[in-house]
Amino acid sequence: MHNLIIYSTTDGQTVSIAEKIGEVLENSKVISIADAKTLNLNDFETIVIGASIRYGKHKPEVYKFIKDNLGLLDAKKNAFFSVNVVARKPEKNTPDTNPYMQKFLELSKWSPKSLSVFAGKIDYPQYKFVDKQMIRFIMWMTKGPTDINGTFEFTDWKKVESFAKELKSQ
Repeated sequence: MHNLIIYSTTDGQTVSIAEKIGEVLENSKVISIADAKTLNLNDFETIVIGASIRYGKHKPEVYKFIKDNLGLLDAKKNAFFSVNVVARKPEKNTPDTNPYMQKFLELSKWSPKSLSVFAGKIDYPQYKFVDKQMIRFIMWMTKGPTDINGTFEFTDWKKVESFAKELKSQ
């Protein structure tokens, strides 16, 4: 395995995106951030980290993992991608325009060599009652889908593939 794709996910869409990146890169291991702690990161040429947003934040485990491995990450080919529903909006779907990516870069003190932002997925039937209501309210405020019986995938899979192909060519 030459490539390591590490994910932090809340509802599973980040896993799906990480797996797609792994397929395109080939020779890849796709693993959760919790399980990545058990690996020798020196064994990989490229390390990609992907993290989802819930209620405006990446999970603390993402920041801790990066802080604990910053020197090693900087020495490798590396990349970071954020998965959030705000990225469904064209004016907020690039690393430069996505507020969560900007916040991540500020808080993590890491400067990944490659960055991307992917729109996520809303799966109301999967959510617990409180999350369903909170997400529905956020979607109502931001003019997103509010039908609690629906699942709405915003991920642009061609964009995911393009990102992975760019990583492969580096």
